[in-house]
Amino acid sequence: MIFEAELKNGRFVVPECPKCQKLVWPPSDSCTRCFGNTVWRTADEPGTLVEYSAKDGKLFCMVEFENSIRVMGALECDKAPAVGQKVRVLSCGFDNSPRFTFSPE
Repeated sequence: MIFEAELKNGRFVVPECPKCQKLVWPPSDSCTRCFGNTVWRTADEPGTLVEYSAKDGKLFCMVEFENSIRVMGALECDKAPAVGQKVRVLSCGFDNSPRFTFSPE
């Protein structure tokens, strides 16, 4: 799948239907509304921190992009995070599953 291949290359891409302009999530080569083929583009940044949690000194979070796409990942920051703050993708990859690391803007 294109999504996994792009993550392996360190790029966070999202599928969008050119026919009905719908972002498709979870990622798919076909639109879930009109069944047309999607095109892949870089996700718009920054994202918004929706929630976070800490365990064993590490921060994990949920980030929303483009008001519709939510992904989980690690959060690297020096200060206490705040829900609603803007974050960017620091790194991404794919090792049996998507892997994201975010940092405050």
